Amino acid sequence: QVQLVESGGGLVQAGGSLRLSCAASGHTFTFSGYTMAWFRQAPGKERTFVAAISRSGASAYYADSVEGRFTISRDVAVNTVYLKMNSLASEDTAVYYCAASTLRMAAVRQPADYLYWGVGTQVTVSS
Repeated sequence: QVQLVESGGGLVQAGGSLRLSCAASGHTFTFSGYTMAWFRQAPGKERTFVAAISRSGASAYYADSVEGRFTISRDVAVNTVYLKMNSLASEDTAVYYCAASTLRMAAVRQPADYLYWGVGTQVTVSS
């Protein structure tokens, strides 16, 4: 069974920073074989794409709303994907989810493209 466990969320003031982590594990899960991504879901809204990173870690894609402020990265040695979030604003408040897909990164911006999900971590930005 594959498990994705997010951590690092919390309450931060506008303009501040947070780093989210997602630790992946599972008997049959090969971390380097999956495109990894972060999505977020604000209250009353749909889950939306935030960022994705290729299986090799060489390429990353971002939603326009976070481009230049957020950075996604992965560490194959510890089976973990990170999301560094800078210049946070109130509109970044949401539950952030980690997800894994077997598809190539260019195609994977929709929740339906992802096979495994974490339970989410809350990020609240106070203005």
